[in-house]
Amino acid sequence: METAVIREIEPKDNREVASLIRKVLLEMGVPKVGTAYADKALDHMFENYDMPKATYFVVEDQGRLIGAAGVAQLANYDGNVCELQKMYFLEEARGRGLGTAMMDICLDRAKKFGFEKCYLETMPYMKDAQKLYVKSGFEYIEAPMGDTGHFSCPVWMLKQL
Repeated sequence: METAVIREIEPKDNREVASLIRKVLLEMGVPKVGTAYADKALDHMFENYDMPKATYFVVEDQGRLIGAAGVAQLANYDGNVCELQKMYFLEEARGRGLGTAMMDICLDRAKKFGFEKCYLETMPYMKDAQKLYVKSGFEYIEAPMGDTGHFSCPVWMLKQL
């Protein structure tokens, strides 16, 4: 039986979310510099998304966090574009439909916030993630938008909302 629940982040989740994201990034062999691994926000996710037109969700299963993702205004970009941010799932969460469910919730919230487009950055070898993004309506674009500070992420995608 499916026991996982997607809910908004709470202050008590900060440490577990940071640990989850770093674990997935290490597992995937993502560089520690120029990616989410080095983000100062990682240890204070609740506080960083506690602002207008931003939200972060976690997937809780039997008392443990097994996935997370959020949306917020695209940094350093002049336009009505949000970014799908820090979407990561532990191995035990994969293949359960949680990525699709999380994507739907994030994109729905982005639409409710009034964003016109959603942008994301990823790594070229994260093929399963890219399959989910394409299935969700994202298209590859030729260059980055805004300036997220993630210069080690060379794959950029955009979706009309």
